Amino acid sequence: MRLQGKVAIVTGAGSGFGEGIARTFAREGAAVIVNDLNRAAGERVAAQIAETGGRAAFVYGDVSREEDHVTLLDEAVSRFGHLDIVVNNAGTTHRNKPLLEVTEAEFDRVYAVNVKGIFWSARTVMPYFVQRGAGVMINIASTAGVRPRPGLVWYNGSKGAVITASKAMAAEFGPHNIRVNCVNPVIGDTGLTAEFMGVPNTPENRAKFLAGIPLGRFSTPQDIANACLYLASDEAAFITGVCLEVDGGRCI
Repeated sequence: MRLQGKVAIVTGAGSGFGEGIARTFAREGAAVIVNDLNRAAGERVAAQIAETGGRAAFVYGDVSREEDHVTLLDEAVSRFGHLDIVVNNAGTTHRNKPLLEVTEAEFDRVYAVNVKGIFWSARTVMPYFVQRGAGVMINIASTAGVRPRPGLVWYNGSKGAVITASKAMAAEFGPHNIRVNCVNPVIGDTGLTAEFMGVPNTPENRAKFLAGIPLGRFSTPQDIANACLYLASDEAAFITGVCLEVDGGRCI
């Protein structure tokens, strides 16, 4: 097991990519704090992990709030003894539409979750990691931060910020043996798929998006989880500041 004895926090783990990451980490031996705004979904994931012999606990929390990150850290340490890994997966978007139609409330929520959520995560866990002399942070960004396209301007910008901040954190905290990396998924089947597309998630509309992915399919939670597993494991002990595109060739 590649994460035996490790303890991880995975935000937004009640569905989609986060659920895939939480399940994979648990299967590989980690104890997982399953975080989500959807209490029923998060409790389901944690319970199913436990039913299959893994270790997991659900902790409700909004990643845009500092106090909820403090609770996540406290729960990880009190339940499982320590913390080794944080995966900042929780994210949101405004609907795919012209820039001038995006409201201030939509803009504020995208940046509060996608960018400020990582700000609070770093403010909370980095002092703990520094004290321990080790730690891993993985931030889920997006191919939208690498090859931005019209219609998702402010979402693209938020993910570009995540990528740049992750690289800067890797440089700043590397001397403390703390690794920070990104994973950049291409569009996948999640609760936000129709929002990213800006149109109903029909076979006809999907075909338009699939045409830009050389390997011919959307990303899956397991694709993203596999990348995170590698970056979280000791196999990646000398890898930091990397933004790994898991995109079927979309960014070529």
